[in-house]
Amino acid sequence: MHPVISLLRSRLSSGSRADGRKLALAVEGGGSRGAYSGGMVAGIDDLGFAGCFDAVYGASAGALNGAWLLGGQAQTGTFGWSDPAIMRRVTNPWRLRRVVDTEHLVQVVYEAVPMDFAAILANPTTFHPLATDTATGESVDLHPYLTDQRSLQLALRASTGLPVLSGRPVTLAGRRWIDAGLAEAIPFRTAIADGATDVLVLRTRPDGWAATPPSRVETAVVSRYLRRVAPGAVTGWHTRHTRQLTDDTDLSTHPNILQIRPPATAPQVPRLTRDTLLLRRAVRLGREAALSALSA
Repeated sequence: MHPVISLLRSRLSSGSRADGRKLALAVEGGGSRGAYSGGMVAGIDDLGFAGCFDAVYGASAGALNGAWLLGGQAQTGTFGWSDPAIMRRVTNPWRLRRVVDTEHLVQVVYEAVPMDFAAILANPTTFHPLATDTATGESVDLHPYLTDQRSLQLALRASTGLPVLSGRPVTLAGRRWIDAGLAEAIPFRTAIADGATDVLVLRTRPDGWAATPPSRVETAVVSRYLRRVAPGAVTGWHTRHTRQLTDDTDLSTHPNILQIRPPATAPQVPRLTRDTLLLRRAVRLGREAALSALSA
């Protein structure tokens, strides 16, 4: 049995985390691909493992899914992926500004549902949304800045602030932030640096996927944008695919990291898709992947 599964089962049966280990959940983002990790989070909740983690780390859409889990609303969080009204309002490729409007998502939709921000902040499992510092290009854990609902909402917007597509960087604690994916798309390294001994990683890319460089057009557009509003992140953008290849190698060889990934036969989910039938299927496949991996 994998050490992470053994630890989860031990904690679930004992009802205690006093075992000298630090278990982290790290949730990958990826725009609409987050439907996969949203389903996985729901599967973890189905099995009763939500309270077994010491900390939850999320990058981009993974931060949103982690927040739903810690608010005790993992099932509720999956509904948005298949709601046409939400998806078409939040993601609109014909909108000149804010093609992806995460401000509307976090500060309008999440207040209307509502997301239980107070429960997230009070949860003994600590929440660590990551974002990229526009000045340095470094991945930063925003946990120290989470003091109330407003700061939590800003942190979620910062983690999901896609360059070019989501408008201006988000300001929090006197610093400016953009999407976590530029610096740490799979948020396991920060978890390990924080002392995690074991990490469950929820991936939105299927097994066998390999990172490739962005197209010339994408490189030109994003680089120009970053030089203007986030100069520290330019280098990270150009080296992103090589870091992702290194991540895949390290994740597959670390003895105390367990990955859950969509099946190899899972459909490709474009980052900006609004196809709610496809997203509903991704949620279902993500849930099934988690249930299969953790109940085996």
